[in-house]
Amino acid sequence: MASRFPILAALMAFAATLAGCGEESPPTAPQTVQLRLVAGAEHGGAPHSTIMTQEVTTTPAPWQGDPDGTGLALITVNVGQQAVCWELSASEIALPATASHIHKAPPGTAGPAVVFLSPPDAAGWAAGCRSGLSRDLLREILTSPESFYVNVHTSDFGPGAIRGQLGR
Repeated sequence: MASRFPILAALMAFAATLAGCGEESPPTAPQTVQLRLVAGAEHGGAPHSTIMTQEVTTTPAPWQGDPDGTGLALITVNVGQQAVCWELSASEIALPATASHIHKAPPGTAGPAVVFLSPPDAAGWAAGCRSGLSRDLLREILTSPESFYVNVHTSDFGPGAIRGQLGR
């Protein structure tokens, strides 16, 4: 894993370290990992990551996803190339997953899918890039990442099994 997904492996190690610190937060609390923005994001890329846990929304209709599901997502936004790249891992959910997206909505709210990602496979991994995206959308993700979330859908949790808000 470390050679295939070096940044994701580092995030998983960081998340494991965090798991042993202090009290666990309730599943409704947004959980993010903070990363620095890369200089020159217009041409290179800016990484955003999130730790995904049970999807819980209150609007437009209440929904609770997989209570023991977890995952990590590393999203790289490249405005200059009009692209988003991703590395996802998921566990304790039905795999292979049926879909995965970046949605636009604040914590606790369901929103429209704005970028379609490949879903985690039977081993719980997904990686890829999507190009030809709107520069305006990508700039919005860069300037307000907390207004977007990544989620993973499964056969038993169609509206979403796990979710995590993007962070800076």
